[in-house]
Order: sequence, then structure tokens, then C-alpha cells
Amino acid sequence: MELSRRQAFSAGIATLICRPALARAGQITDHAGRSVPIPLTVGRVLPAGPPASILLYTAAPDLLLGWPRALSPEERAFILPDVAARPEVGRLTGRGNTANLELILKLKPDLIVDVGSITDTYISLADRVQNQTGLPYALLDGRLAQSGDAYRLCGRLVRQESSLSKLADQVETLLRAIKTRVGMVPEGSRPRVYYARGPKGLETGLGGSINVESIEFMGAINVAGGQQGGLANISMEQILAWDPEVIVAIDPSFARNALTDSTWRSLTAVRAGRVHLSPRLPFGWIDFPPSVNRLIGLWWLGKVLYPSHFPEDLHPIVREFYQQFYHVTITDEQMRQVMEDRA
Repeated sequence: MELSRRQAFSAGIATLICRPALARAGQITDHAGRSVPIPLTVGRVLPAGPPASILLYTAAPDLLLGWPRALSPEERAFILPDVAARPEVGRLTGRGNTANLELILKLKPDLIVDVGSITDTYISLADRVQNQTGLPYALLDGRLAQSGDAYRLCGRLVRQESSLSKLADQVETLLRAIKTRVGMVPEGSRPRVYYARGPKGLETGLGGSINVESIEFMGAINVAGGQQGGLANISMEQILAWDPEVIVAIDPSFARNALTDSTWRSLTAVRAGRVHLSPRLPFGWIDFPPSVNRLIGLWWLGKVLYPSHFPEDLHPIVREFYQQFYHVTITDEQMRQVMEDRA
């Protein structure tokens, strides 16, 4: 979040004049090791970005103040109607951040939560906002393996420890089950995968990027993993040199075009018909954003990468996940819409 001097000055004045004296129930240590005051009562929670909005919705939908961006009609169909209709509140973190301190104070949250990578940048932002507004601002680790801990910490922050501890236990059971299955796959049977982002498929996640965490969690070989980092633009020449065995895509237009484009058709993955379009409703199963929405994507990736080790019918698993995490019972038509491969 970048504030101009004028914005910073006016926000500071608003803080001094308008900030309420919030009652505290104690302190908690977040995943960055920061001390965060626990509000005595929590009725309005502001997500700092899209990953936080999804975790908060799955954990405590009544408390979610709004969405970093307004949901599309397609997305809203898979979300509780009253929560789906909540306003766009902007985002504090990441590219395209739109919220500033004045807006935060006008929204009057009891708590701000961010979910994702724990880096110096996000820690500095959280400290600055917490100090300037007096509002508790907690950082939760967004890595898949830490999903259970994220729910437990969220439960302590919003004073719903019992219910979210149970949800955390279920998430950790799921992750252990997936890991056990993956552990049974011989090293030589783990495919080389290219994760294609965008309409041209020329953006991907480097090794260790949270955007490809699902693929790496599943034991597949990320062809772009030789270099550590975040998202990166990749040349077609490099992709041809990698010649992946599987392509996982999130953009429908790319997935369609890759099957007919003469250059992409020269790749092993395309010739073998192994271009897989990840489901994306209401949120992406692999990424976009990288939050707890990826948990159901692990089952999908299991069937894509290791079908003999993941023989279950995915449909009942999807229904249960959407009921438990998105709080909706999906119809047969909605199931078709979610699962339809548009490639």
C-alpha cells in the first residue's frame, strides 16, 4: 500500500480524531511473531486481500465485512447470497492495492486479517497500519501445509476457537491423506508439469512460489522450479525446451487455443492430450487466489496426475467441500458448471 504525503497526513488526522478506544481481551502472537491485540468482541473483520477474504468466508462468513473486489455473478452463485452481496472494500496488499487508511477507518472493522506469504514487506505493512489506526492486524501463514494452523489462529482472533479448531483438524486430516497417497507414487512416475497462467499461457510460478504450491505439494516436477521466486513471464522457446508432460491451465481461452496452436501442439503434453483446465468457481482450485480454495484442488490434481492412486469419484467430495467450506449445497447443474473442462 503506497500512501501519498497528503493521504498519510489526512489519514493520521482521521486516526487521532475518529479512532475509538476498542476493548481488548488480551494479546495473541500471529504467524509473523507479532503481538496482536484480541478484540473483546468481533463483529466486523476486514480482509487485507483476496486470500484472506476466502479464509474468513469459509471460517466465519457472518464476520466478513466485504470483498477486496466485487464478486462476479458466476462467483456469487456459489456463495451465501447475503455475504456475496457485501460491498467491495478494496485491498491493502499486493498489486493493485486500493484501500487506504481513511477508508479503513470509515469501514470501522474490529480486526484486519491478511493471509499469505510472511515476508518483511507484509510485516512492515501490518505494523504500520496497526500502529496508525489502532486496529488489530494479524498475519496468517497462507501455505497449504499451514492451513490448519491458520484456521486455529483465526478461531482465537474471532473468538470461535472450538468450531474452527474442528475445521482445522479436518483440514489436517485431508492434507495427511493426500500426502500419504502421493508418497505411494514412485519417483519415476511423477510428471513434469508446466503451470500456465494468462490467456497466452506465458506466465508461471517459479520454484517455491505460492502460486505453484499445489503442484509441488502433489510431488509433481515443476519445470520452472529450477529458479526460486514468484511469478515470472516465460518465453515460448523456454517452454519448448522444457517440453512438459502435463500442462495445468487456469485460463479457458489458453486451454482451448493450446490444442490447436501449431507451436503448442509440438509439446509432449499437448500431443498426449494432457492440457488440463483447473476448475475456477467460485475461486480457482490451483491458484488465483492462493488460499484455502486450493484444498479441493489437491483432489483434482491427484486425479489429473495420478489417476490410479486417486480412483474416487470426485463429485461427492466436491459436494461435501462446498457444503463445509462455502456453506452452500450445489445443484447438479452447478456441479456440471464447476467441473466442465472448457478446453
